[in-house]
Amino acid sequence: MAETTSNAMWGGRFADAPDAIMEAINASIGFDKRLAPQDIAGSRAHAAMLAATGIIEASDAEAMRKGLLTVLSEIEGGTFEFSTALEDIHMNVEARLTEIMGPAAGRLHTARSRNDQVATDFRLWVRDQLDLAEGQLLALLRALLAQAEAGAEWVMPGFTHLQTAQPVTWGHHMMAYVEMFGRDLGRVRDARARMNECPLGAAALAGTSFPIDREMTAEALGFDRPAANSLDAVSDRDFALEYLSVASISAMHLSRFAEELVIWSSAQFRFVTLSDRFSTGSSIMPQKKNPDAAELIRAKIGRIFGAQVALMTVMKGLPLAYSKDMQEDKEQVFDAADNWALALAAMEGMVRDMSANVDALEAAASSGFSTATDLADWLVREAGMPFREAHHVTGTLVALAETRGCDLPDLTLADMQEVHGDITEGVFDVLGVHNSVASRTSLGGTAPVRVREEVARWKEIVG
Repeated sequence: MAETTSNAMWGGRFADAPDAIMEAINASIGFDKRLAPQDIAGSRAHAAMLAATGIIEASDAEAMRKGLLTVLSEIEGGTFEFSTALEDIHMNVEARLTEIMGPAAGRLHTARSRNDQVATDFRLWVRDQLDLAEGQLLALLRALLAQAEAGAEWVMPGFTHLQTAQPVTWGHHMMAYVEMFGRDLGRVRDARARMNECPLGAAALAGTSFPIDREMTAEALGFDRPAANSLDAVSDRDFALEYLSVASISAMHLSRFAEELVIWSSAQFRFVTLSDRFSTGSSIMPQKKNPDAAELIRAKIGRIFGAQVALMTVMKGLPLAYSKDMQEDKEQVFDAADNWALALAAMEGMVRDMSANVDALEAAASSGFSTATDLADWLVREAGMPFREAHHVTGTLVALAETRGCDLPDLTLADMQEVHGDITEGVFDVLGVHNSVASRTSLGGTAPVRVREEVARWKEIVG
């Protein structure tokens, strides 16, 4: 989409038609036709501004407006014939506009370049994707909040190293993902605010001598302001890189959650049952119910990560301002956007539909000496031990329970007093998993009362 091109529409600079190989490597219409709505919106805003500033006649601008709407209708209706020979979406639209309204269509390109045109189109497209992601993240947050509220008191094992660590509540675990996806939502909103400036009017790289009104076009396209530097305006792709960065972090969160759903839905864990809508069967094993949606989310994330690396690599060595390398900025972003949107939609559906197996969660929470830390804390509070001594005593009791083939609550008081004489009957008040989670009332803790407070707070945030 650079200004120098072998396309015949650009006149006498080139005598020969492009070689087929050159045409193939140069053309971008195969993918940038996706920018058609944004390209036409930008052209309509530009035409209106040219008329308002007296650069073109109002009658020409009106003919452009009507013609561009006709082109958009044809594209949306599937009747528009895209031409590889015309290279890109800009020239395809302009060529059709010329057929509709005649040579006066050429005045539309006054005071602009394909460089600022594509920078505007692509920025508008990415902005639309950020708006889509915001809505999807809000939907996912609401699904998680519904799960958290329902399971504020359900106990389950909390893990470190995928080993049972301490009991937590289902609600607390769901709220951990609320925090993660809530940060994604914040990043989406931050990125949108930062990228919302308009490159249109920067022209090829130096601005223009025509008396254009850049504030008018920026406002018409919903931007907060025009881009301040013409060189930067046409060469900046930070908005796309930041979009991919936001998408990559969010995708990583989706993948972590998908991994847990794969584990939790297995016969060995049985923590959750995923709905049939997001599972498949086996072609040979009739008993199987596979968490394919979660597995595909986990896999698709690599494409999003790869897109970020690809675009960073394209941009890393480019001098100012525009280089044809930047034609390679879109396909990766398009693919990443499609896969992030699909992964968000699938995860939201799985979370809404999944059922927690409360009995299996509680049974797992009660195993693996999950209340050992509660015992150590009790020894500090009630027996006055230094924590390191309490840690040693608790470890000795865990070893004793292991040799007996039982859990800590199954030891007798006499068993415990053989290890340390200061242990009293009150120790059993902290050894049950429900007592354990109820005691974790510190800010950010797993106690049901804290979970419900956080659910209420986040409901206010997401609306």
